[in-house]
Amino acid sequence: METPQLSSEAYELAESIARYAQDAGLTVATAESLTSGQVAAHLGAASSSASWFKGGVVAYQDDVKFDVLGAPRGPVVSADCGQGMAEGVRRLLGADVAVAVTGVGGPDEEEGQPPGTVFIAVSGAGGGSCHRHGFDGDPKEVLTATALEALKALVAQLGPRG
Repeated sequence: METPQLSSEAYELAESIARYAQDAGLTVATAESLTSGQVAAHLGAASSSASWFKGGVVAYQDDVKFDVLGAPRGPVVSADCGQGMAEGVRRLLGADVAVAVTGVGGPDEEEGQPPGTVFIAVSGAGGGSCHRHGFDGDPKEVLTATALEALKALVAQLGPRG
């Protein structure tokens, strides 16, 4: 399998995350299902990542989502699972902010959800949120779009307000 390459947009987002996290003295963690560590790879490639990036959990199988991260049992292609993963990895790794992704990369549907159905959640001290996305394309394109959107969610969580 080909290793994902950083696009210029993903690289810029990861650098923004690094800057925001360092400026605020915050640490970041990831929990990833369908992206299998792509978000973490982007963050690890950013400036001074050892000082702000705690790490990540690749929670591909359901039992890892439930038993390790503490996501609620039920459908894994759901906002509840995504939010549970984000909160769980934040707690597990002692991070200030976390992002989690879960969904259907394709090519087949899962849990009655079509390929490209993705939930991206963030969790921080002030709470969290989870959004549903519908990405088009083959599995590689869905995974790439998911990783990029997860980086955008972290920028929104860490970046300046208003």
